[in-house]
Amino acid sequence: CVGGSNGGVKIEVVDQGIGIPQDDLPRIFEEFVQLEEADQRGTGLGLPISRRLAKLLGGTLEAESLPGVGSTFCLSLPAAHPTG
Repeated sequence: CVGGSNGGVKIEVVDQGIGIPQDDLPRIFEEFVQLEEADQRGTGLGLPISRRLAKLLGGTLEAESLPGVGSTFCLSLPAAHPTG
């Protein structure tokens, strides 16, 4: 996870779940993409919207994952500079 320096903020969310295969990792940020079949499914919009918001704020939202180990999601945002 990069960023968080110069007064910015870095938030990491780590789980020890089933992980995401490397080939599928870029797809999780695509709209309406759902990687697995489940009884309760979302819309496939949460991560794409979150990444878009991060970019609008000048930051990034990235993911790293290893199958069988878990995933790390990292949100990095720059420091806000007061205006006026």
